[in-house]
Amino acid sequence: MPLFYDTLGALSFMERLERNFITADRWRLLLDGLGTTLQVSFMAVILGIVLGVLLAFMRLSKARPLSFLSGAYIDIIRGTPLVVQLMIFYFVLLGPTTKLDKAIIAAIAFGCNSGAYVAEIVRGGILSVDHGQEEAGLSLGLTRAMTMQYIVLPQAFKNILPSLGNELIVLIKETSILGYIGVVDLARAGEQIRARTLDAFLPLIAVAVVYYVLVKFLSFLLLRLERRLRESDQR
Repeated sequence: MPLFYDTLGALSFMERLERNFITADRWRLLLDGLGTTLQVSFMAVILGIVLGVLLAFMRLSKARPLSFLSGAYIDIIRGTPLVVQLMIFYFVLLGPTTKLDKAIIAAIAFGCNSGAYVAEIVRGGILSVDHGQEEAGLSLGLTRAMTMQYIVLPQAFKNILPSLGNELIVLIKETSILGYIGVVDLARAGEQIRARTLDAFLPLIAVAVVYYVLVKFLSFLLLRLERRLRESDQR
């Protein structure tokens, strides 16, 4: 092994680059891994938002059983590690009892985890809207549901957009633990290249760069959306 590393160290940067990414089309591993990361993240975000909104309304409900169940769910999910939740979903709940693809099981696990955080974000956003806005809607003859839909939620969405964007970015980076259940995501693809070439530097740096570019791109899009919403308020 030391002899191999001595030989590896003698290679030029371009030779190491070719060995890690060009030989045997190993760059395709990163591309496929990125696709899996985005697929799992997209499904998890959709599930997390839907579940989070539902949990937020349950938490705000005057029905104590609903509020208690929502609070207990949020407390348990936020109080346990995501990697443990992922393995419970795969090895205990869904993996042994269903024929679902690993990526789908992972998306469900990540979505259920994200839902707890989104619930608190949404709840905080609704509570941040002045109560007088709801009273004004009711005084105009709107029902509580219509007041929530047309007055409260649009204002709450603008307030929570930065936090929701941050949750999306955190979720994408957290998918790097998908390898624990054998899903070949971006991080796992880098590990596969490292295992085949025994060169850790370039594969791991490449994975880090791809994550960084992806996060910066999403941050840029969210910033543009926030600016457009502010501009619409000023008109």
